[in-house]
Amino acid sequence: MNRCDFACLVLLVASTCLAGEAVAPDAKPVPTAQAIPLPHHEVSFQRNGVELARFHYDPDDLRPFVFPINGPSGRSLTRMGHPHDPVTHSHHNSAWISHNDVNGVSFWDDRGKGRIVVQRVEQFEDSNDEAAVFTVAQWLASGVPLLTERRRTAIRLLPDNEWLLLIDLQLTPGGTNEVTLGTTPFGMLGVRMAKSIGVHDGGGMIRNSEGGVNEKEVLWKTARWVDYSGPISATDFEGITLMDHPSNPNHPAVFHVRNDGWMGASLTFAGAQVITPGVPLRLRYGLYIHSGVPPAADVQGLWEVFEALPLPQFEPAPKP
Repeated sequence: MNRCDFACLVLLVASTCLAGEAVAPDAKPVPTAQAIPLPHHEVSFQRNGVELARFHYDPDDLRPFVFPINGPSGRSLTRMGHPHDPVTHSHHNSAWISHNDVNGVSFWDDRGKGRIVVQRVEQFEDSNDEAAVFTVAQWLASGVPLLTERRRTAIRLLPDNEWLLLIDLQLTPGGTNEVTLGTTPFGMLGVRMAKSIGVHDGGGMIRNSEGGVNEKEVLWKTARWVDYSGPISATDFEGITLMDHPSNPNHPAVFHVRNDGWMGASLTFAGAQVITPGVPLRLRYGLYIHSGVPPAADVQGLWEVFEALPLPQFEPAPKP
């Protein structure tokens, strides 16, 4: 083909496209929400190609986590580490799952002997409403598997560029013996907010479903949800609502919150939780990523939407 022929072919294709004729008549619609696998053990959750969050599961890390968690303005509403104590709070990895006492072993901070290591990715899901990744991990204490975890990490799209981060867990003993999650305020889910959203650092505000405001009225109180909202730019207020699902043991959860930008849902604050072989522990948590400081009634309405969402189906737990 000479240059003239090639130029004519280009013009023909261009004119066909401009005329509106289908070049790929069997093309399927591209899902609005996608979970895109990336190098270095990462998954990017995207809405129309724009990243909302990223799931990190590098086996060299001590635990998986989600960072960033981008609000409607495009800025992350969470951070890595405590803004005033980055050394002893290096385990504050944006939004993460862990527990301070699993058969006496701490999986919570970076000085403990516990590690949560993803063994494999089982499945990706894309759609116009949700995108998700299913993973299988082991909770290892000095290399010994105490728990086998199946996890679904998902985004669910909402109007006005708001969205939900959904975290579903299935935990089973890694061996033939029962496993005890001991009494502690640390675990299962923690969220380290962006510095500017903190009550102390940015003038943000904490509220819970029972009408409590800020650390004094929310710390160690039971609630269906806790919201942490504040300034994320010179013109934008945004926040995250941490939601406990009614199917979780000990619902409504006791919440561990601080004015320095921290909130967590405490599964075993009031007493230990025993996981026996053949009887998985199922947990669901939600994070509502929103603009502004919505009225409590609106947050409660969103929690009711979260409550009604169907729970995912996991593969049967492997026999120890």
